[in-house]
Amino acid sequence: MKTVLEPTGRITRRKYLALFVVFYFINLLCLMIMYESIKVQNWLTLVIFGILLITTIILLLVQAIKRLHDIGLDWKYALYLLIPPPVNLIGFVYLGIKKGEEGKNQYGPDPRKTDIV
Repeated sequence: MKTVLEPTGRITRRKYLALFVVFYFINLLCLMIMYESIKVQNWLTLVIFGILLITTIILLLVQAIKRLHDIGLDWKYALYLLIPPPVNLIGFVYLGIKKGEEGKNQYGPDPRKTDIV
């Protein structure tokens, strides 16, 4: 069974958008908490939420790689998503809108036929 941690295979637009909303919300929450912790000089909170922020960014990239696979593109295009906003947000939204290839491709079977969600 594939997990959200494996950058292999393909995922549907619906699953990608659901995970994107969750991880992006966590990112924004982490950034706000980190900003407040800098103001009050609480360094432990800054480090903990910094690690959580990096983790969710990695998870977002893994999901983007799976969407790229569904579209039929290589993982290297995910590196463009590391460009700061608004460029990366446009890329993430594009991945949520673009329809994937129908049927099996070189990255795996059609996720619409195999995914529960």
